[in-house]
Amino acid sequence: MTARDLQALVTWNDALTSLQLLQIDPCGFGGVWLRAPFGPVRAQWLQGLHHTQLSTIKVPVNVDMERLLGGIDLSRTLQTGTLHMQPGLLAQADQGLICISMAERFPASLITPMTQAMDTQSLPPLKGPPGAEGHQQTQFGVVALDESMTDEAPLNRALQERLGIWLDLQDLSPRALQALEPNGLHAQEPIYPMPLSDDHLTQMRHLLKDIQWQHDQALALCALAQDLGIASLRIPSLALRVACGHAALNLRSEVTDEDLEFAARRVLAPRATQWPSESAAPPAPETSAEQEADASQAAQDDPISEPSPTPESELTDPAQDAQDPSQPTSAQDLQEMLVAAALASLPPHVLEALMTQQGRSQGSASGRSGQFQAGTQRGRPLPPRPGQPGGSARLHVLATLRAAAPKQRIRGAARQGRVAIRAEDFHVHRYQQHSASCLILALDASGSAALQRLAETKGAVELLLQQSYARRDSVCIIAFRGAQAQLLLPMTRSLVRAKRAMTGLPGGGGTPLALALKMACEQATQFQRQGVTPILVVLSDGRANVTLQGLGGRAQAQADAEQWGQQWRQTGHRSLWIDTSVQADAQVQKLAHTMGGSYLPMPQVQAQRMASAINQLRQSAA
Repeated sequence: MTARDLQALVTWNDALTSLQLLQIDPCGFGGVWLRAPFGPVRAQWLQGLHHTQLSTIKVPVNVDMERLLGGIDLSRTLQTGTLHMQPGLLAQADQGLICISMAERFPASLITPMTQAMDTQSLPPLKGPPGAEGHQQTQFGVVALDESMTDEAPLNRALQERLGIWLDLQDLSPRALQALEPNGLHAQEPIYPMPLSDDHLTQMRHLLKDIQWQHDQALALCALAQDLGIASLRIPSLALRVACGHAALNLRSEVTDEDLEFAARRVLAPRATQWPSESAAPPAPETSAEQEADASQAAQDDPISEPSPTPESELTDPAQDAQDPSQPTSAQDLQEMLVAAALASLPPHVLEALMTQQGRSQGSASGRSGQFQAGTQRGRPLPPRPGQPGGSARLHVLATLRAAAPKQRIRGAARQGRVAIRAEDFHVHRYQQHSASCLILALDASGSAALQRLAETKGAVELLLQQSYARRDSVCIIAFRGAQAQLLLPMTRSLVRAKRAMTGLPGGGGTPLALALKMACEQATQFQRQGVTPILVVLSDGRANVTLQGLGGRAQAQADAEQWGQQWRQTGHRSLWIDTSVQADAQVQKLAHTMGGSYLPMPQVQAQRMASAINQLRQSAA
């Protein structure tokens, strides 16, 4: 079995285990975020969910607030002339699951009350007549079906944070799954032990209430979350809950290493925003960078060598170790084991994804398809709002009737057989649009390696333009060399024009980095006035040696570059610095941080890798 087949087997087994955990604890760890396209793999997992016989309420993406939370039954109210209320879908899902189809398109206005209900385990009182019931208790889990592609926005962050288990089945092909399952993808009966029997569920749920976990285990989960760049304190708590459920699934009364590994693999690792720092490794005396690298390589070559014991491990009773060899001696050992489990579960090419996401919190609303724009004519529908129709604002008839229905008896409309509508009832349509985005590529054409950089950059630009038509994205190229920065390619989506512009670009000379950043800021301002969201990608080794006046002087040139880097940061747009130095340069990394962007070392520029990194930048939500 190849490594890829083994990874597919682990992923599918974890997916099946998640179904069993949902049976045991449907509300405790929030639910499951399932990223998978519509197809046999997702259908097979949903078939397993159906066989669990959990109470599952399906929520379409176009559901309205009244149907979700409960409210006026407009049809019966208009028919009878008296006010009638109806329970919402969240109330009907009490002690069960909410299944959201196309969750990546679920409106944020509905995500907010849903996550609030998950936190408080209650729903706000219905806006009915006086004397209506107060807060209604409800507790439910969520299964979010995310069908987003690589160039689309994923699930809302607020809901992401509350779903304990993340499953990514996008790379799991039907053929690989068919090879793993002897009965195939279209078996009539479930091909795994589903559902759990009532006796087993009762026993497991009873165990879950009294599961014992140790302080070192919770500390190790928190430390791993910190090392992976997870800032929310809710996530380690969800990981511990998943570990307890996994222990109950295996009929254990205590949490073991196997349970913690599953939690690290399915709760913490998919949320990683950075590689674990060296603090996760055993403590070592301070040495130089070269000595640390040599020591790390020697440790990999010599599997027999072990780190020196810590004072805590020296005080541990050997008899206790002999009685329970699987029990870690400290939170440090647990953390090392969990780091290894988390890194082993990360998908390929995750390094570029993690490194390009490091500047996410420093950016603004620049995303893969531009900024959101509120409109009243076209785009994705938003919940209607009170307002006066006229001009570009169109009357929302259904929302207007909803607002007027509870007041009919007061207005005496029941005796007339007509619906009395006042100006205060008027609601108007709202829509949300995405503006197009433009990738500003600042290309360093100086130095002896310019020809290779230009060739690979040309290939990367071709790959990006081939994918840009559906998103209405454009590319703008700024080349800088000698004593000037040149607008090599104005904003365009034409692949032929991009090829022609980059064909005869000469290389060599100085590095006027400040001039390039200045021109990028000017272009970004111009694009923003046109309703286009700019995204800057700098391809350079960062060794500025030409000032804004076109004169030599490395110190002044670097100061000018930092000044215009701060100017770009103030624009609030996203940026990525691809460092072409032979070795990662701390000064370049600092300059990328000054711009408020991400940093990616790439000594050997590769078109495919560069295009992948830029796509990751576009995908990352602001």
